[in-house]
Parts: sequence; C-alpha cells; structure tokens
Amino acid sequence: MQKPLVSILIPVKNTENYLSECLQSICDQTYTSWQVLAVNDHSTDATADILKRFSEKDQRITILENKGSGIIEALRTAYKKSSGTFITRMDADDIMTSDKLQVMTDALLTHGEQHIALGQVCYFSKDGISNGYQRYEEWLNQLTASGSNYSEIYKECVIPSPCWMIHRRDLDDCGAFEPNRYPEDYDLAFRFYQNQIQCIPCDTILHHWRDYQTRTSRTSEHYAANYFLDIKLLYFLKLEHRHDTALVVWGAGSKGKKLAQLLHDQKVDFVWVCDNTNKIGKNIYGTILSHFNRVIDLANPNIIITVANQKEQIKIRNYLQLNTLNNYFFFC
Repeated sequence: MQKPLVSILIPVKNTENYLSECLQSICDQTYTSWQVLAVNDHSTDATADILKRFSEKDQRITILENKGSGIIEALRTAYKKSSGTFITRMDADDIMTSDKLQVMTDALLTHGEQHIALGQVCYFSKDGISNGYQRYEEWLNQLTASGSNYSEIYKECVIPSPCWMIHRRDLDDCGAFEPNRYPEDYDLAFRFYQNQIQCIPCDTILHHWRDYQTRTSRTSEHYAANYFLDIKLLYFLKLEHRHDTALVVWGAGSKGKKLAQLLHDQKVDFVWVCDNTNKIGKNIYGTILSHFNRVIDLANPNIIITVANQKEQIKIRNYLQLNTLNNYFFFC
C-alpha cells in the first residue's frame, strides 16, 4: 500500500546553530514518504550553506527563497510548492522524535478528513525552562491527551504550531496561510476551530520545542500579548457573541481594561464587572464598573473573564456554575 506523501513546511531564518539537528531529525524519521519545503527568509548566517548540504544529500529536501518577508510569506511560499496529501509545519530550531510522522499519519489515516493530528510537546533549553513555559507545556499536553484542545482556546494557543498534521483539503477549507494576521499559529488554530476540525487525542511526546532568548516568538512584535487579545476578541465576536443577550467583561486589571478599550473602539456594548471595591462605581472608558453579582440579574449573559489568578479563576468558575451561568470564556 502506497504511503501518503507528507509535506513539511519550514520557515528558516538565521538558525545555523540548530538547523542541522532539526533536519537530521527529519531524515531519521521511521516514516519515509515526506518532502521538506524549507524557505530561507533572508538569513545572514550559515543557514543557506546548511540547507544546501542537506538538500544535496537528500533529494526530498527542497530549498526555496522567501520573496516576501516573515513567517507568513515563507509558509505561503512553501505551501504553494508542496504536493503532499498531508501537511505539517516544523520550526527550524526544533527536533522531531523519530516516530513523529508515523504516529501522525497513522492517526489521520484512521480518523479521516475533518480531523487534525496532534502530538504532545516537550520544551528544552540549555538554560533551563521557565515556570511559565513549563505550565504551558503541561496545560497544552493535558488538552492534547484528551483531544479537548478547543475547550480552552480563548486562554492561549491550543494547537502547538510545529506539531500538527492535517489533510490538504481541510487546510484549504480553513484558508491555509492566506490571512495576514499574527500570531499566525493562533489565528490558524481559531480557523481549525471555526471549521470544526476535530482534534485527535495523543498521549505521546512527538516534538521537542527549543527555547532560547533570541527565538522569534520572544523577540518579534508580532507575538506580543496585545496581538493575542486582538485575535481572541476577533474570533469571539465572530463565533461566540450573541446579540440577544448581554456581553459581560469580568475583571478590571490590565487585560480587562485593554479588552474594554477594544470593545469601545468597535462600538460593542458590554457590562463591566469586578470584585475590586476601589473600582466598583467608577467610570472607565465611558462604562461604569459594577459588582460581579450583577451577572445574576442578566439572562444567560456572554461572559469574558480576564482575571489571570488561577485561584480566583476557580472561585469565579464555581460561582458561575452555582448560579447556572454556563456561557463563559476565560481569556487568560
């Protein structure tokens, strides 16, 4: 039986220190029906030489030049030249486990179209992993183990950008890499969700995610926190917002204020509540803050929770469930 071709899209920019290890992990895959489309995004180090060396050794590796600039343009360039039945993305500084492509292709062959194969991830760094990244890894892997990734999509990106695989037709139906919105991985995750692409559970680590100080997600303005909030609100208003009931913002910290500002800019009416006695009754951005008990008087409101403290989140969740208010979304 012929194995489906997997196209691996890799934007590459100044990763000479890690690229060889990344490409070697692909060459060492137990699943052999793959092609790499590596797009050099104007690198100024030895990246081009490393790509050339690997492509000369393995004809499955194709080198392309980014005519535009940035990850989105690189992904478009790679995707345009790809020919695989299955599509996946890889970061040029990461490492695949040797069975990654096999596990993911088996999952897609078993479940068929309208599904996305995922894998668990493991962060690593020569300087050690911060508590923040450790918590994100544990949270993400827990979701992936049960395939319940979308259940918390408004908190953070629930699809690991270098550890998914999907049928080409499904990716096209989701708009592939057409939007110019950053963070591009989070935007794509929302489009998978919007198109009801089902997540296939996976309890196996398939990807080693490298962290270091100059990584793009740490240094590029496109991955700043305000972009994440913009993406969340964009899709919330498109997919969750109900015009027949009240929209509530719960929390008046920095994220709550930013969200309120965005809603005002878009002329979206909302009720603003919190538990801070110093802020209740104040007029901020033209809205009077109310005590959170006000939500009880509203008919099944849409509630966006911007409180980051995990203990407080538990209290809020318990309060809402106690009052049979189930239409709520955590934005952090």
